[in-house]
Amino acid sequence: MGHSKYAAHLMGTASVDPTGEFEAGSFHSFDLVYTAGYFGIDDTGSLKIVHRFASDMGRPQFSDPKGWNYTTVRASNGAVLEVEYDGKRNIRPWDKTLFIRVVRGFLREGDQIIVRFGDTSQGSPGMRVQTFVEPTFEFKVLVDAFATYQYTEIEHSPTISVVAGPPVAYKAVLPTLLRPGEAFRFGFKGEDKWGNPSHRVAGVFETRSSLAVDGLPASFTMAEGEHARVFEGLKAAAEGDLEIQILQQGRVVARSNPCRIRNVPLRHFWADLHGQSEETIGTNSARDLLVFARDRAFLDAMSHQGNDFQITTEFWHELNRLCAEFNRDHEFIIFPGFEWSGNTGLGGDRNVLYLHEGRPIHRSSHALVEDMSDLDSDANSADQLFEALRGEDVVVLAHIGGRYADISMSHDAQLERSVEIHSDWGTFEWLLADAFEQGYRVGIVANSDGHKGRHGASHPGASMFGAYGGLTCLVAAELTRESLAESLRQRRHYATTGCRAYLQAHAVFDHDAALYSDDPNLGSPVTTSAVRRADMGAVLEYDGDYVTLEFELATQGPIENIEVRNRMDVVEVLRPYAEPDLGRRIRIIWEGSEYRGRGRQTIWDGSATLDGNAFEDPQPINFWNLDKRLVQPAPDRLEWKSLTTGGFSGIDVRLEQADSGTLQIDTALIRQTIPVASIGLEPLAFENGGIQRRLQVFRLPDDNPCRIMRHSVRVPLHRNGDNAIYLRATTEDGFFIYSSPVYVVRK
Repeated sequence: MGHSKYAAHLMGTASVDPTGEFEAGSFHSFDLVYTAGYFGIDDTGSLKIVHRFASDMGRPQFSDPKGWNYTTVRASNGAVLEVEYDGKRNIRPWDKTLFIRVVRGFLREGDQIIVRFGDTSQGSPGMRVQTFVEPTFEFKVLVDAFATYQYTEIEHSPTISVVAGPPVAYKAVLPTLLRPGEAFRFGFKGEDKWGNPSHRVAGVFETRSSLAVDGLPASFTMAEGEHARVFEGLKAAAEGDLEIQILQQGRVVARSNPCRIRNVPLRHFWADLHGQSEETIGTNSARDLLVFARDRAFLDAMSHQGNDFQITTEFWHELNRLCAEFNRDHEFIIFPGFEWSGNTGLGGDRNVLYLHEGRPIHRSSHALVEDMSDLDSDANSADQLFEALRGEDVVVLAHIGGRYADISMSHDAQLERSVEIHSDWGTFEWLLADAFEQGYRVGIVANSDGHKGRHGASHPGASMFGAYGGLTCLVAAELTRESLAESLRQRRHYATTGCRAYLQAHAVFDHDAALYSDDPNLGSPVTTSAVRRADMGAVLEYDGDYVTLEFELATQGPIENIEVRNRMDVVEVLRPYAEPDLGRRIRIIWEGSEYRGRGRQTIWDGSATLDGNAFEDPQPINFWNLDKRLVQPAPDRLEWKSLTTGGFSGIDVRLEQADSGTLQIDTALIRQTIPVASIGLEPLAFENGGIQRRLQVFRLPDDNPCRIMRHSVRVPLHRNGDNAIYLRATTEDGFFIYSSPVYVVRK
């Protein structure tokens, strides 16, 4: 549903200067000149210059001529203008609005309104360009020529091209589990400081592999213009742990994630099952999104999940056509689907993944779809959605975005077998807690819901999103829709907040347990078999008092800790170090959210001061927005700007003296004075309401080389209700890794 189309050719023209390519996140000054058309703009009429919801271009401001994004507006004929900026003053996805009203006077044909975004004449550095790539970043111009508050979009709005900057980090991506001799692909790219794959990677690179790999070149050359390089058809004949390093001029610039080569029946396939394009509320086209996922994020599987109330019938058909074009068994899988985006009071967000093209879209509403011919296919509540999908070959995931899935209000255990507890919006373990409280048996997934065109490698940029996008590892026999869907239905998968880690986790029983062929709570006929071991997602009956959770985890970054849990209770915390290993390094971590809805952001701007000691080499953790920085203005002081939306951020820093002095932490939410000598292995935790909103301080070894942990933990079983046994690992570089639970019922 768009703006008025009345007499668009008579509503004027607009141009922007300069034009061309501009580096993401850089500062520039842009003159947008609107020239009034035949009707002019009447007294109290207005103009809107709007940008997409997803854009994180600097917010125009009008009061500080020396500050970022200073913007000036004038009329060529001297008319008096009222100027405001509002992030939600227009029809989505073009929400972000510079609003200009003619409050005294009017415009005739040929009169102009000149807007200088980033006026540098008085010392401003200019307007900060959005932090992600978009070849056609548009300054959309809307005109209310008749002072009726009915806006017509001019025929041609001006655009610029936002491109990546130079590479500051390199990424090397492998599968995490392969069979010996099985063909695989290996991806390599450079990313700019905002996480965009850079087209400015150039030079000769060498490879170094821990195992012999057929087809891997000893060196390769990249030229400017390449965004990534994919090596296809590689094979490793020997079992073992594969790691590939990329070097340039003898220096290691990238080290791959771990890959285990084993002769096993199941494989690992990495997926981001939730992202949007410009046809709904995202950026760049749906085709661009698919290409990025496959060729620049090196995913195995994905799904385009646009907000249903923005998906026209034409675009639904186009999505299905694209899915059919890109889906290739054993190469790349895409599930046709949509995000059911019902109001929170009617059940909240769900992701719908079909196994076949040509299935119906059941919208939560036609709020932004003008064609009402298929209104009777709507499902306005989550209950209506589940009813409409009954009998379909489909998988449903509970999602938290702006709205959140209220699974205590509405849930279909047959269709909705997993919950998404991490995305660009944050980390939401409370959704898993809701499932356990209701007695649901769900798996854990993480995706991105990315809006910036970076599906599978979804940096949040400088917007309201507070986290890097997640990934789901589907443990399946083969790379087909049917096999991946079976993995989802059996809850045989694990999730991360963005890293690729190797994880194997299973429950071991002291004597035979009864393994159900499917969840008996679903009401379908099931069979049982006697087992001593069960994988993630299994549902079993058992008459013992304990189950042993055995696992092996291999990560790219050092392992900080692993929590073994039964439901939300932490049974044991494992660390690859002990109290005697601790050194001068401490961590200050803040986490949590305000509440469940859209306003969940929690501001943690603050400082840390040492009395009788000094800080050395402070490093930020999960400071995704580069505008929010960690600085050290003095040896004994750190200052930062940070926010969380459910996940965590923090600081890793060494102390000049291990145990001397006093640490003072000062934020708007928590103020604490802590003797440095009291900081040890166990976190000092300071709570502040909200949802798991707290600050923690603890100590680490000066060096922690551990990237592989194998362990087994005895887990006592509750006598009442399900036992949901799983783990959550935390890596030093800021990621969570979740296994899906094994569900054990006491006989």
